[in-house]
Amino acid sequence: MSTEVSPNASGQSVQAPGTKPAAPEKMSRESVTVISTLLVATFVVILNETIMNVALQRLMVELQVDAPTVQWLSTGFMLTMAVVIPTTGFILQSLSTRAVFMLAMGLFAGGTALAAVAPGFEILLLARIVQAAGTAIMLPLLMTTILTLVPLAKRGAVMGNVSIAISVAPAMGPTVSGLILEHFTWRFMFVFVLPVALAALAIGAKYLTNIGEAEKTKLDALSVVLTVPAFGGLVYGLSQIGGGHGGQAGPGATAITALVIGVAGLTAFVLRQLRLQKAEAPLLDLRAFNFRMFTVSVLLMVVAMMALFGGVILLPLYLQEVRGLGSLETGLALLPGGLAMGLLGPVIGRLFDKVGPLPLTVTGSILMVAALWQFSMLDAGTSVAWIVTLHVGLSFGLALLFTPAFTTGLNPLPPHLYSHGSAIMSTTQQVAGAAGTALLVSIFAVVSATSGLVAGMSAAFLTATVIALAAVVLSAMMRKTEGDAAALGGH
Repeated sequence: MSTEVSPNASGQSVQAPGTKPAAPEKMSRESVTVISTLLVATFVVILNETIMNVALQRLMVELQVDAPTVQWLSTGFMLTMAVVIPTTGFILQSLSTRAVFMLAMGLFAGGTALAAVAPGFEILLLARIVQAAGTAIMLPLLMTTILTLVPLAKRGAVMGNVSIAISVAPAMGPTVSGLILEHFTWRFMFVFVLPVALAALAIGAKYLTNIGEAEKTKLDALSVVLTVPAFGGLVYGLSQIGGGHGGQAGPGATAITALVIGVAGLTAFVLRQLRLQKAEAPLLDLRAFNFRMFTVSVLLMVVAMMALFGGVILLPLYLQEVRGLGSLETGLALLPGGLAMGLLGPVIGRLFDKVGPLPLTVTGSILMVAALWQFSMLDAGTSVAWIVTLHVGLSFGLALLFTPAFTTGLNPLPPHLYSHGSAIMSTTQQVAGAAGTALLVSIFAVVSATSGLVAGMSAAFLTATVIALAAVVLSAMMRKTEGDAAALGGH
């Protein structure tokens, strides 16, 4: 997607084709409408990402599948996103804003409808994959649009609203599904989402204006093929560690093979992109990593997403299997944390615009480590109130990380790297979420098989704590970024 802004409905002055966008002092009404529509749609599709977590136990019984199989409804979703997102830089440059939005929401609504009527596990998994393909396109579309339309001084506040979608929606998934499962069959998790998806599609079709013009870019088929072994191999290998070999610790042959294929695929993918950059035709332009704050921010997001998705998966397991809570009670226990993250996102965004990233990210990373460490000390008698308090603390810490990481990382990029930077950040975010989930659930399974559920939970959260320590180091490296001077008209 190119960066020149097309004429809007009110006939406001626009830029000539091929020029860099200047930084407007205020956002137009059309810009607010576009971003609001994309924000609501993104929230809905990302909420759907974790809606299955609380339902997995019931689905095992009703669909007559085992635990490793049913887990693919979550892992497969994230894995599909990790494979599709690297192509979004190309999609955003090749198609208009409206076309990209209609493609994304069309896929999501179609997958949701198929899931609602799925006769068995195989069709349900296919439906989740179709949903994931639509979901993968939405977040890079939203972030690229924000970078194009929002003046630098207001980006923190707007990105704070984006953090509602990327952090609150996954946290609220278990609550929503818990409420639905208490009164309806699992199909209603999709029946209730479908009208919202269709409404977002209709609103977008009516009000969404094109931002920029499509460019003629060539899709590199080999790069697309390489995303499958690269990201698929890594996530599948991690998910197999500790699984399928009688509870013995250590990876089996399948896991090792998948990880080797994943590393080899990722190496080949990166080398291919570096070669294509010389011809100005990469699928994913890795020159965004030439900007130091982008690299630091991406690494910080990786650690934060592993903590977020690990908590979203492990806490329901603990509350249901160790404490014996029902699906509704589990969802309600996780709701305060999700709400805290939602309410804090915009506030932290405005704080970021005033004080920069450093004080926010350092505080957030320390909070995250402290909360995860306390989770590692849970036992069968820990009060639910204390668990809820810790979850709110973890959510607060993550909220302090997400908005500064997104904004600081993307601000210095020049316009031609907006879509690629957004795609890179979203890709690593999804791979980290999938890898974190796979790794922590595998550790939980291995230790639980020999030492019991409480010991398994403790080992998994202790691993998450050690990983989170990297966030403290990365947070201390964060610095305020002023944005690309050429892109911002000298601001």
